[in-house]
Amino acid sequence: MRRVTQRGLWFDEFEDGVLYEHRPGVTVTEADNMLFTKLTMNTQALHLDAHWSAQQPGFGGQRLVNSMYTLSTLVGLSVAQLTQGTLVANLGFSEIAFPAPVFAGDTLYAETLCTGKRESKSRPGEGIVNLRHVARNQDGAVVAVAERSTLVRRAPSGEGSRCSTTTGATPRLGGRPAPRSCSARRTGPSGTRRRRNAPTR
Repeated sequence: MRRVTQRGLWFDEFEDGVLYEHRPGVTVTEADNMLFTKLTMNTQALHLDAHWSAQQPGFGGQRLVNSMYTLSTLVGLSVAQLTQGTLVANLGFSEIAFPAPVFAGDTLYAETLCTGKRESKSRPGEGIVNLRHVARNQDGAVVAVAERSTLVRRAPSGEGSRCSTTTGATPRLGGRPAPRSCSARRTGPSGTRRRRNAPTR
């Protein structure tokens, strides 16, 4: 019996310039906001105090969803598709922004752009992948952006990648070559694997 285990992408399967759209989205509730805020000891009244918030002019009397919850949810929505079981470590964030507020009842959808990758110089079998995460609400407005660097494992020996096109003719969509979903099995004329110039960091 063949077994298929859900996982994210190995380092080899990430490709610079590919946009990954994560589904499903998640609808934020008041309970989510209150529980996260209390667990993290954040006493900001804009998140906790409905009566006080109703008297403030900024957001029509609504309580703001904790932006750290929004950030955590943004990254979390990407895990199943990108890093489940393949991530070694989160190396850090280089940019975090919240261009628009989030309120209870909003639904968050996430997408991730791979902005570059390179093999690790100090850790064989692993590589650094740079990701730009974006969260949008139900109206398509961007509510959070986060750029981060991750350390990701390479595919174990004997395990193939999940490229959509590997050998033979390239499928075509509307007269154009179909995009590849990864870069793990590209080969040169001699049959050896062809390597792209990796971005430096």
